Amino acid sequence: MDMDKVLLKIQQNLETIKKVSNDKHQTEFWLARDLMQVLGYSTWAKFIEVIERSKKACKISNQPVNGHFLPAPAKSTGGRPKEDCFLTRYACYLIAQNGDSRKPQIALAQTYFATQTRKQELLEQRDMETKRLEARAKLKDTESKIEKTVYQRGIKFPVEFATFKNKHIEALYGGIPAGHLKKIRKIPGGRPLADFDSHVELKAKDFALAMTDHNIKDRNIQGKEAMNSEVVKNSKETRQALLNRGIKPEDIKPEEDLKVVESRRNKEEKRIAGKEN
Repeated sequence: MDMDKVLLKIQQNLETIKKVSNDKHQTEFWLARDLMQVLGYSTWAKFIEVIERSKKACKISNQPVNGHFLPAPAKSTGGRPKEDCFLTRYACYLIAQNGDSRKPQIALAQTYFATQTRKQELLEQRDMETKRLEARAKLKDTESKIEKTVYQRGIKFPVEFATFKNKHIEALYGGIPAGHLKKIRKIPGGRPLADFDSHVELKAKDFALAMTDHNIKDRNIQGKEAMNSEVVKNSKETRQALLNRGIKPEDIKPEEDLKVVESRRNKEEKRIAGKEN
């Protein structure tokens, strides 16, 4: 049996013993005694040792132990009541990691959870990349709109618009000019800062510039100095909102170049299209 089939069998075993709460939350959980059999343990005494080690690992990971390992009502089948435990998926993962790897079932469960964890990491990475790409496209649109707005109201030369944009960056990043910020983040001089921005930075820039564009039009602001003042005010207000939530923009580490992300996505799409054809 190949590895894919083996991992599928482990998944099926775990899904077979999975329970779902009958309340509105539909919470998934597992019973420790059911999992014990799937993982090849014949006695509760041995398995409870694994559970206790897993609880310690849970605590070390700063996760709430009672949130993942919850005592279940003891069941009586005519003899001594049998203790049990409600487990989350994370608890099942910890139990597999802390079990006896000499048991084939444990070794395979460890491989299964490692595979699932990696899949989840890749899904989360792709989701964040998508959010960054979408936020970057939105920022470009807002930048294009405000460029037209300011050129109609007193800014005449590219150098003046560059100054307008730099004042926006300085105000958002606590007085750090765009050029210096690029050096700090080791971004090539000819590349836009925004291509290396985190999702929250892209949204913050878009918000500050969108407010500025709205106010310039709504208040009929004219002249480069007045418009520079307006973008500084809005960028400082946006910065303060971030600081209030514990986010210091200049301390955020640069993300992967979005041009590299786009190139990778394009290659993936071509490869998929090639397979389908």
